[in-house]
Formats: sequence, structure tokens, C-alpha cells
Amino acid sequence: MKLAAEKRGKGSVGQLRRSGRLPAVVYNKELNLSVSVDARAFDKAFRAVGVSSLIDLDVDGRTHSVLVKQVQMDKRRREPMHIDFYAVSADKPVTVHVPIEFAGTPVGVRAGGQLDVQRREVNISILPRLIPNHVEVDVSHLEIGQSLHVSDLVAHLPSEAQVLDDLELAIVAVVPPRVVSEDAAEAVEPEVVGKEGDEESAGE
Repeated sequence: MKLAAEKRGKGSVGQLRRSGRLPAVVYNKELNLSVSVDARAFDKAFRAVGVSSLIDLDVDGRTHSVLVKQVQMDKRRREPMHIDFYAVSADKPVTVHVPIEFAGTPVGVRAGGQLDVQRREVNISILPRLIPNHVEVDVSHLEIGQSLHVSDLVAHLPSEAQVLDDLELAIVAVVPPRVVSEDAAEAVEPEVVGKEGDEESAGE
């Protein structure tokens, strides 16, 4: 994925955003560049690669291989406000969170159980060129009461990957269906339509 950027001076970031661009920084131990990127182009790139795939960031004719390390969001508008790009070195491992994708419908779900997803990504250390877009795990064989753990992902990752999460952590389980007792059902108050006092007003 390619994305163009421009070096940024000390101008107003508010004006920059109003022009349709986002302030950003490109950094590592030897590098610190203030840049800006087109907001729509970044949105398209970020939706495609997320935080676990490389972006070829062209800064005024020089290309940097980067990962999106952080996106500061406007909490009210839910729009990006600032981006941190981490420039990687081809020969140095990086730490990334790789999305987990679950394939198949568990046997236990077909029998009435519920799929309980506890983790949606795995944290690994790996060379940039070997970063997987995602790791897929088959859950179709899981019965009620069974689960998969981080250790079950190892075989689906590149052999060079070092898993940084606890291997005993559960990532997904099939749990029994929830049963609501009669006492609990009776304790639920019925919905009241209208405001208090409407009945008396109607009879006046």
C-alpha cells in the first residue's frame, strides 16, 4: 500500500485539517519528521492495512516503510486528528498486533451454544517483510465447553514469528446458552408507556 506525504512546517494544524490534510509524524530512533497526509487517502490506506501491515510512505520523493503506530481521534466526531508512523528497518524485528480471523461455525454453536471471542489479535515480534495480514484459525470443531488458546495460533504464524502474549491465554470459547431463571424473569419490571399521572389525567 502506498501513501504520499508532505513535509510540514510550523503552520496551524487547524488550517491544515480544514484543507483536508492530517498532521503526522514519521519516527524511529534515528528519524523524526513532521509531515501531513491527505485525509481521504489515509482513510483508504488505513482501512486496507490497519496497524499490522506496511505502508510505503512517500515523503517528497523518499520512500519510508512504515507502520501506523497510533491514530489520535476526535472523540466527538470519531475522525482522525493526528497519526504516528513508525519507520521500520528491513533487518530489525518489529512488534505488531496481528488480527485473528475465525473460520467456520462451531459444532457447539449448532447445538445451541454461544461463541465467546475473548481476543481478536495476537502480539508478535517479526521482521517487517514477514508480517502477516492476519492469522486464521478454524473453530468449526469446537464443542460446548471447549476453547482455543494463543498456543493454538503458533502453527498458523510464520515460523520466524515470536509470540509475545501468554500462550495459555484463551482467544475463543464455546459457552453454554444463557438460561434466565423464572425468579429473574419475574423480577424484571414491565415497560411503562407514558408519563406518571397520565392515567389520572385521562379520567378527569
